[in-house]
Amino acid sequence: MSSRSRTEIFAELRRALGAAGAEASRRRAVADRLERAPHGVIPARGRIEGAGRITLFRAEAERALASVAEVASAADVAAQIATYLRGRDLPLRLGMGADLFLAALPWLDLKVRQESADGTDCVGLSHAFGAVAESGTLVLVSGDANPTRLNFLPETHIVVVAAADIVGTYEEIWRKLRAAYGKGGMPRSVNFITGPSRSADIGQKMQLGAHGPRDLHIIVVET
Repeated sequence: MSSRSRTEIFAELRRALGAAGAEASRRRAVADRLERAPHGVIPARGRIEGAGRITLFRAEAERALASVAEVASAADVAAQIATYLRGRDLPLRLGMGADLFLAALPWLDLKVRQESADGTDCVGLSHAFGAVAESGTLVLVSGDANPTRLNFLPETHIVVVAAADIVGTYEEIWRKLRAAYGKGGMPRSVNFITGPSRSADIGQKMQLGAHGPRDLHIIVVET
């Protein structure tokens, strides 16, 4: 169908409806429909509150082959990261973005630098916007604070997420994103990460690290 024929068809429809497309009443009707759109069916597993939500998130993340640790406060994050790295004989060096929350942490004997695009850091650190308990999924937004490259280039990815930012369902996390960024202000990309990278495309044999990190370690900060 040519561009001209489409234009003609839509013009005929508008004439038949007696609408120009800019009527205030029609715009209000559309805005009201979007604002009051009915919610879809929410699985019972996602309608969970309090400590049960964190328990479900951890169980699902571990089922997806991520490791999860819980710490009482942000002051405990560096010690947990050091313990994790030493336990895997990894260097005590981290690449990260310009995230203000991460930059303010007491890093002790860890060496932290703003990660470059060359992917030379074997361990990357990110601060998640939130997480979804029903599937153990992390939600990260792009930008200088937490560059998307950190989700893919390092072999080991460590992600910090606040317990208060873990929601039950995908519907909830999208509502939080829209509330945080507003119309027209959404980040360029939103990455949903469930476990480390994997693929079974070759010989139906699971291989970790196929398209990104081989290991994903999640630190849940309670307060």
